Amino acid sequence: MTIPSKAALLGAIALSVASVASADQMMVEASKTIAVPLNGSASSIVIGNKNIADVAVHNDQLLFVTGKSYGTTNLLVFDKAGRQIFSSDVVVSTSSSSLVTVNKSGQSYTYDCSANCRAVLSIGDQADHFAALIDQQLQSQTLTDGQ
Repeated sequence: MTIPSKAALLGAIALSVASVASADQMMVEASKTIAVPLNGSASSIVIGNKNIADVAVHNDQLLFVTGKSYGTTNLLVFDKAGRQIFSSDVVVSTSSSSLVTVNKSGQSYTYDCSANCRAVLSIGDQADHFAALIDQQLQSQTLTDGQ
């Protein structure tokens, strides 16, 4: 094999390894899920901040990423040998097309008015309003989990 052929082969290998190990930013809306196909078999999955996004495993080559709260975290996937096969920042945003924020006496209250207006969690909202919504959400999760 000639030197230019070896250089081209090494370049192609480096490019394929880089494309498997890294991805652009992944965008997902809060309370929505996206499918993430992998170019290899996953053995270990790590999400940087599970309060921002969560990951569910469908099989060793398909993950589901769910946005939980707006912000940025990262997702790392490793194969059985411990090699990184996927890496991406996960950017979680809110769909602002149906959000309405009411400012009353310097306090904010956020509502999702897609069909009917209902209060939603939004960081920066009035503390008591936010705490009441968190409490309702935790009670709802308890009922769903059967605890």
